[in-house]
Amino acid sequence: MYEQFNSQFLTLGKTFAEAAVKAQSLTLESFERIAELQLKALENRVNATNEFWSEAAEIRDFDGAKAIWPKGVKLAKESAEKMYSTSQEVFGVTLKTNEAIGNLIKGSLEATNETVVKQVGAVKKAAAGK
Repeated sequence: MYEQFNSQFLTLGKTFAEAAVKAQSLTLESFERIAELQLKALENRVNATNEFWSEAAEIRDFDGAKAIWPKGVKLAKESAEKMYSTSQEVFGVTLKTNEAIGNLIKGSLEATNETVVKQVGAVKKAAAGK
């Protein structure tokens, strides 16, 4: 009886460890994807801002300032739009990762339940035979 009890806990522990390793792998992949998205967005915005400020540094009169004003507004608008789209992509990656981890946990629990039910059935048969 103790052997069956121990084997159930060992099976449960093994299943939990496997699920934890898979969940960690999914989480790290998600983190890498999110970091990549954010770094690309940051690089793009830094380049655009640098280009704008390089052009702005060459202004010497009021007409030049009037000419660059729409470019500054455009830069601010594009930066806000890019920030929003990047945050939506990050949210999508996070959602997919959470969904995959949820499915992993669900599958792990179902497999563990099946194993326990089989072992309980075997114990019942053995007890009934005595």
